[in-house]
Amino acid sequence: MAIITLTTDLGDKDIYQAALKGSIYKLLPTVNIVDITNNVAAFNVQQAAFILKNSFYYFPDNTVHLIGIDTVYNTYTRYLAVKYKNHYFVGADNGIFSLMFDQDPEEIVEINIIQDLKFLHFPLADIFVKAACHLANGGTLAEIGLPVTSVENKMNLQPVIEKNLIKGAVIYIDSFQNVITNVTKEFFNRVQQGRRFVLYFKRNETITQLSWHYNEVPEGEKLCLFGISDHLEIAINKGNASGLLGLNLGDSVIIDFQ
Repeated sequence: MAIITLTTDLGDKDIYQAALKGSIYKLLPTVNIVDITNNVAAFNVQQAAFILKNSFYYFPDNTVHLIGIDTVYNTYTRYLAVKYKNHYFVGADNGIFSLMFDQDPEEIVEINIIQDLKFLHFPLADIFVKAACHLANGGTLAEIGLPVTSVENKMNLQPVIEKNLIKGAVIYIDSFQNVITNVTKEFFNRVQQGRRFVLYFKRNETITQLSWHYNEVPEGEKLCLFGISDHLEIAINKGNASGLLGLNLGDSVIIDFQ
């Protein structure tokens, strides 16, 4: 069962998403197309990387993940096909691969498929689709590109340790308005070492204990927990944490261990 997933900033109001899916079905009518999301903020590579990094491994091996973020042709960005942990990724070399991967990929090629001139302004529906369908149909990376050894490097914003503090930041806000920070469970546990803590954030708000699930506190109460992404979240049970607590992307959080 061939699967191609889509992570794009194409939205759902225009013709672009339909053109992309139609182009895939025209080449590979039996493929299963799964939308991870088509609502990434325009050109937001960091947001797309966070979503795909935390979702791709739920799919079967050999799934092809087509990444439609900042793909319009320019003179310095390469188009790559990558094999990583038995999954394939097709996207522009704009830093997204370095943000997604914790280890070196097994194989990387720069795609050398010739672009059809009628798709000059929309290579996503031409070069990317041809590469993704080729891989979903069992083709090899070597047949669609030349080997490369590195990708464009971008760094995620990392939490900082200062004495008994972790200084972190908000890196994502989901559709429920849960606020996700760059503090991972592994990082938190390594610094905490069983100690009590106080989580400080905007408006002098504090939280002093971890919850296992959202309903552990009464409706309307704030909490923090490690969610499905294994990143520390600030949430309100059945409420809008981002709006009600005034937390936005890039805002600081501090964890003080007692």
